[in-house]
Amino acid sequence: MNVLLVLVAFWLPGLVFGAAIRLRGWTLAAAAPLMTFGIVALGVPVLGGFGIRWSMLDVALWTLVLSAVGFGLSFAAHRFTARRHPERVAEEPEARLPVRDHVLMGLGVLAGMAVGAVTFFRGTNGIDSVQQGWDAPFHGNLVRWIAEHGDARPSTVGTIANLPNQTDYFYPDTYHALLALVFGKGGLTMMPTLNLAVLAVILAVPLGVAAMCHAWKMPPLGVAAAAAVTTWFTSFPYDSLWRGPLWPYVAGVAMLPAMLALAKHLLRPHGITGPVAVGIGVAGLAGLHTSLIFVIAVYFILILVAVLFRWEKIDWRRSAPTLIATVVLAAVFGLPLVLPSLYNAGGVTSATWASEATVSGGLGETITFSPMANFPQWWIGVPGFIGIVLLVRHRRMMWMVGAYIVFGGLFAATVSLETPLIETITGPFYNDHWRIAALVPLAGAVAFGEFAHTASAWFAGKVGNRVPLAPATLSLVGLLLLGVVAGGLSRGGYIGRNTARLEINYGNGPTVSKDEEAAYAWLAAHTVPGEHVMNNKADGSAWMYALAGVMPVEWNFYGATPDTKAGYLSVWLDDIEQFPEVRKDLTDLHVRYVIVGKGMATPTAEQSVGVADITSGPDFREVFHNDGATIYQIEGQSGVVASGATTPGSGSDDAHGQ
Repeated sequence: MNVLLVLVAFWLPGLVFGAAIRLRGWTLAAAAPLMTFGIVALGVPVLGGFGIRWSMLDVALWTLVLSAVGFGLSFAAHRFTARRHPERVAEEPEARLPVRDHVLMGLGVLAGMAVGAVTFFRGTNGIDSVQQGWDAPFHGNLVRWIAEHGDARPSTVGTIANLPNQTDYFYPDTYHALLALVFGKGGLTMMPTLNLAVLAVILAVPLGVAAMCHAWKMPPLGVAAAAAVTTWFTSFPYDSLWRGPLWPYVAGVAMLPAMLALAKHLLRPHGITGPVAVGIGVAGLAGLHTSLIFVIAVYFILILVAVLFRWEKIDWRRSAPTLIATVVLAAVFGLPLVLPSLYNAGGVTSATWASEATVSGGLGETITFSPMANFPQWWIGVPGFIGIVLLVRHRRMMWMVGAYIVFGGLFAATVSLETPLIETITGPFYNDHWRIAALVPLAGAVAFGEFAHTASAWFAGKVGNRVPLAPATLSLVGLLLLGVVAGGLSRGGYIGRNTARLEINYGNGPTVSKDEEAAYAWLAAHTVPGEHVMNNKADGSAWMYALAGVMPVEWNFYGATPDTKAGYLSVWLDDIEQFPEVRKDLTDLHVRYVIVGKGMATPTAEQSVGVADITSGPDFREVFHNDGATIYQIEGQSGVVASGATTPGSGSDDAHGQ
């Protein structure tokens, strides 16, 4: 039931809006999550600006309003076209594929989804598992903060970044705003909410690739093969799911194929469908992660180049109004979401990462579609590279070949070189080669599909004179043989390999263990709204708000700055009797308890020395202890919260390990 709730949240708003603006078929199904993110991204500033609470009901009404406006515009545009250009309405539609081809493509999508789902469930060890990565508690805290405060505007969430009341704070939170709508509904606690959202994103990838390849006229056999292998590549989505985790970025990259399917509407216009869908899509990508605007801009420029070289057909006279409208709507919908990101642009672009490969090694990883891998994924990498050659030979989706060269080359450069030019170009991606690596597999999936289609046709031609079967049947047999060989040699689509990657940060620690989760639950039962708990910035206690609703003093692993109350307490808390300012800050923040966890965010994480050095004594009385965490009550602080707070006494509440 929980997974259905998350899937409905991802797809239903976009399906309603997409159908209203006349999206249909594969493109509608694939673009629905992208449309949903666009609706959410636009709704955050609009609803927040009018003081409307961010809730499921209000967002549903916002969706209906946008859908009604979209339907009205689409209907008016259709009537206008019928009156001014009746020949366009009466023109023959593009050839429809037979049902068997749609079934074949659907089977490819299901195969890709199945591999992705199996890898996800095995790699995460269940939907209740806590992601142990550095960024994970921030994402969880942000989801709960939006859900509890009913305001998703980035300017209102600075507290969870240790920046309270900083109204110019910015972080793209469309992903979190959507999850906040379902968090707490239908029994969805925090980790199932976060983990099932990851599953929804994984499932969206094969569907998006199938829609994109279908829109750009790849044969059905190729579409099916491309969709089937989308979840085989390690660098996307799995590396960005265990490392970080980069959940919003992964969601945005997963939406790129749907966006590229929508781009086909700009070359063959159908009313306002293309401009509106692309405009909403731009809003969705910007709201997920600002860097994705640069990515989609590269793709659209490459499509324009393909058009100019006549590799893609266009009627300029007919498409000109559509193209102009698309640029205008993309700017109107996207700029208000991108401009606030300038607040932290310097911090993003100044980030640097050390190179992790030689130049030749980086090129090899790109050629085999195996970025950041110790061993190439030969069984998709080699067919993928051959497929790139075939795409060029067949002049099919040449812009995708260009994208492979651009993003693959960029990855190879940034993973092996450390120069000012490379750091400037990759600045929007934090100069992080792992993020750029995630952009390479899309071309690999498309190229594999082209290879599979060509190889199947070659097989049918070779055996056609010997076997009394139709060419289409023989091509299908060839595809199945290829699937069996590639799937077998890769051991089920690299499920084992990718499971092992996901498992790196899904386990009982090292950051948060089950014992530490039990400690957070104890605090939830013994604190009141508005109360904070002092904690060590280096252990897993940054998770206590997301998991149990208990507000920490230190909200993340970076820690608060020294000139703040939180930063001061982190250094001097254990000297409470020596420095009166400590007691004053504790009172101002309504702090009665201190938690000291055993697990650390990283082995080298800088600890809050004023917390890490605490032991039982006259000032700190131990009230909870298990193998993972110890909780102390600070003597003299019992009166800092409103009446009704549960103060541990000498009874069962003080029992260790409860």
